[in-house]
Amino acid sequence: MASKKKNKERVNAASKVTGFIYNAGEVIEEKIVDTLKNNYMPYAMSVIMSRAIPEIDGLKPSHRKLLYTMYKMGLLGETRTKSANIVGQTMKLNPHGDSAIYETMVRMSRGYEALLHPYVDSKGNFGKFYSRDMACAASRYTEAKLEEICKELFKDIDKDTVDFVDNYDNTLKEPSLLPCTFPSILVNANTGIAVGMASSICSFNLKEVCETTIKCIKNPNHDVSSTLIAPDFPGSGEIIFDKEKLKTIYETGRGGFKVRSIYKYDSKYHCIDITNIPPTATSEVIIEKIVELIKSGKLREISDVRDETGLEGLKITIDLKRGVDPDKLMRKLFRLTPLEDTFSCNFNILISGTPKVMGVKEIIQEWIAFREECVKRKTFFELNRKKSKLHLLEGLSKILLDIDKAVHIVRNTKEEIQVVPNLMESFEIDNAQAEYVSEIKLRQLNKEYILKRISEIKNLKDEIKELRSILDDISKVDRLITEELEYIANHYGKQRKSLLVLPEEVQEEEISIPDYPVNFFLSKEGYFKKITPQSLKMNSEQKLKNEDEIIQELSGSNHSDLLFFTNQFQVYKSKAYNFSDTKSSSMGEFIPAVLGFDKGEKIIYMAVTSDYSGFMIFFFSGGKVAKVDMKSYFTKTNRKKLIKAYCEDDSVVVCRHLKENTDYILKSSSGKVLIFNTEFVNLKQTKNTQGVSVMKQKKGHKLISAEEYESGSLKNESAYRAKNLPSGGRLYSDTSDSCEQLMLG
Repeated sequence: MASKKKNKERVNAASKVTGFIYNAGEVIEEKIVDTLKNNYMPYAMSVIMSRAIPEIDGLKPSHRKLLYTMYKMGLLGETRTKSANIVGQTMKLNPHGDSAIYETMVRMSRGYEALLHPYVDSKGNFGKFYSRDMACAASRYTEAKLEEICKELFKDIDKDTVDFVDNYDNTLKEPSLLPCTFPSILVNANTGIAVGMASSICSFNLKEVCETTIKCIKNPNHDVSSTLIAPDFPGSGEIIFDKEKLKTIYETGRGGFKVRSIYKYDSKYHCIDITNIPPTATSEVIIEKIVELIKSGKLREISDVRDETGLEGLKITIDLKRGVDPDKLMRKLFRLTPLEDTFSCNFNILISGTPKVMGVKEIIQEWIAFREECVKRKTFFELNRKKSKLHLLEGLSKILLDIDKAVHIVRNTKEEIQVVPNLMESFEIDNAQAEYVSEIKLRQLNKEYILKRISEIKNLKDEIKELRSILDDISKVDRLITEELEYIANHYGKQRKSLLVLPEEVQEEEISIPDYPVNFFLSKEGYFKKITPQSLKMNSEQKLKNEDEIIQELSGSNHSDLLFFTNQFQVYKSKAYNFSDTKSSSMGEFIPAVLGFDKGEKIIYMAVTSDYSGFMIFFFSGGKVAKVDMKSYFTKTNRKKLIKAYCEDDSVVVCRHLKENTDYILKSSSGKVLIFNTEFVNLKQTKNTQGVSVMKQKKGHKLISAEEYESGSLKNESAYRAKNLPSGGRLYSDTSDSCEQLMLG
């Protein structure tokens, strides 16, 4: 055993040199929990802490590294430099690659127009946030410098206001936070997706944020909504001012509000010009959606739509057909396109290294605490610096009382190294004071210099006294913060860009889609027909492709929801009125093409509902049965596709939409039969639940059919009924029941 152990150690030592891995190719068992802990958790924490979630200074690490690099390059003035130069310098702090760094700079630039108060003053083509296709120019063609407002981000950064940490290779220092003198976390929008969490912070008007912060400093119980009216976006737009929704966002940090585009009607050319769009949309997506609606016949009022964006900014022009009411059309477009969209808020911020979802007031309080600490650290730094200077001047004052003696000592000292000790001994001063005195130039030994230095001592003592009073009184610290906020609000503040519209002022489009009874037909090959009862009476014979057949016939209304379950564990949803009325003599519409199925995806069941009552029941080949509440498939938004519609662990034999519990008869490939009532299966809200075992299967056998059972169909019915679940069922006997009586598919 000892020799084997030594041999293994020798191989492991050799592997460090040769790259050979001991036990390579062998399968080593490891608990999944340990794998996640050792491999996945460090990655997840890195994404959360160092990449995706902003901190209280309103910046992610990539933003902070870039801005600090530009600050150290001296770009907080009039001089611009090539963006490529900035990107190259930033790589000393951020090793993620030049393209990622440049994209970060583009998003913070004035030219990109994504921030209310940009941090980068750009020159050249930096693209536009409202356009997907307007890409920025390469970094070698553009130039940049820091905007003036960045002075407030870096103010007093060299006075120990924040901690500095090593960069990735321990060759440079970088700030862990920037000492922002205003709550930048609320002024500029910030979004990020981490692992298991995300952040989405909307922007607010700088003046309103500063005013609200001042009020919160003076009165901790201040009502934030009274001064911070609503969010504000650089792309303008109209915010639907719903007080209850905004109150929820302000209190919890979660929620959403609607933003709609701004348009104007040009009567001369009979067209609509859209000049501002929601921050969540792009001009290309809006135009593509309008074109799609025109092709599908849902927008017949439009003759042409085009992008006329130019030097004056965004402009989408919609040409109208004769007699079309522009306001009525826009109400329709708001409903059907991203011209009106919801901005979802998730105020998730890193506080002392811990992600935390907070309301607006709590964010402001955290920023105040952070800024108070910055001011205290700066004051303490200034205090120590002035105390050190006072100490030196006090030593100088002792020398100046007998300057001739000091000169005599210096002149009569044989060795230079003995000058400082001799001065210390003769005037009873310490080493620092003696060093300071010994460095005085001969030309400074005059009356003017001496008087200036002595008068400076008094001023220093007064300043030190004032600095100490600031450290001892938090109200003085808050007063300094308030003065800074007032200056920023007056110097950098701008009028609101986003307009506010009350909900009662918003006219919703009148939906004029008629509702009437219809019959739905689904064929085995995936063809769908919607036929009115009157048309069906005239001709009930269904036209189909060769070898195709009708597998489902259901009734409903033109406003019913249609749910198509597929063999790839997904469900596709659509309104019945999205399909045209047809006749029995028509082939119908091919659902996989209409709803955009994935390759190889086929329909296994169609459910029709208007109120999502009842439940879906799934029978799996392994004998398990899952019962899912139909409301689990309801969505507030018009989502066409839901993944994980049912359990993926086993193949589904039958699925049905039931309004109430009923008896089902199950048949196994082993020949056994089981009757049970669906009430014995618990209702679940999770769509992909595994269900419960109902009919136990022998090895090599599986469930082959499941149908509703009509009481009295079998003579010896009680023999096949389940007493307890799971049950193996009972072998079907021809002597007791006729095969014709057992109605199995």
